[in-house]
Amino acid sequence: MTTMTHETTLTDDIFLLGGDLPVRRTGFGTMRLTDATGDGTQSGAQIWRAPADPSDAIRVLRRAVELGVQLIDTADAYALGESEDLVAAALHPYADELVIATKVGMVRPSPTDWVPLGHPAYLAQQVELSLRRLRVDRIDLLQLHRLDPAYPIADQVGALAALRDQGKIRHIGLSEVTLDELEQAQQVAPIAAIQNHYNLATRGHEAVLDHTTAAGIAFLPFFPLATGDLARPGSAIAAIADELGAAPSQVALAWLLHRAPNMLPIPGTASIAHLEQNLGAARLRLTDEQLLRLGS
Repeated sequence: MTTMTHETTLTDDIFLLGGDLPVRRTGFGTMRLTDATGDGTQSGAQIWRAPADPSDAIRVLRRAVELGVQLIDTADAYALGESEDLVAAALHPYADELVIATKVGMVRPSPTDWVPLGHPAYLAQQVELSLRRLRVDRIDLLQLHRLDPAYPIADQVGALAALRDQGKIRHIGLSEVTLDELEQAQQVAPIAAIQNHYNLATRGHEAVLDHTTAAGIAFLPFFPLATGDLARPGSAIAAIADELGAAPSQVALAWLLHRAPNMLPIPGTASIAHLEQNLGAARLRLTDEQLLRLGS
């Protein structure tokens, strides 16, 4: 099997995030840099703490930027803020073309709990902490990690809009929302990005994707490499991967890039080899017949 890699020039289309931030469409998600196991599997990772030795994670982040990645996605809930610290340690001062996205609105009372908390004052506090950890005066893309049903959407998005008006947030995003929730949020403030669970095997957010495509809103699919049984031996993905001399994961990412022009996958990894393989997916060109076999 041939692994496709490239150095500083990616062939991704450029997407204008928020209408004014040009980014290559394949970004990098930092979740898998936490709880590093050292074997590249992330087995048992709870996203609870940064690795004892952060040097490998820092090398992966710097290599991603060397390879042309322009969008780095993290969250204050990843390792209780230590993921944001890793991003700053690796990449600050940030290059002009680098866009840093983070998320707030999730409480981590234990290694296994993820609890939405949308109190406006809490959201404002967490943005202040993210600004400190990332070492910036303004966050390029601040995403609400989850909507909290205990508070009106207008109050939660309104808290972020107020921070945007103060110059602390450039663009607002939402994560794991329905079409109705997105439309309610849009009544409060412009929404630049949606980050929902979406991949070849999980396509439950088609309505949200279609809405964002029409509106020019970025769609960041999380868990973009999940393929389930679709990658089993003899499957369409496996067959197409063989045809292209690529890995099944590259085919899964290439399918996302073909699916919509506003699709911005953010595959994460703690391995430089896997990073280079993931970014190689941008060079794959799927034919109409291959896309049909993948269910497009």
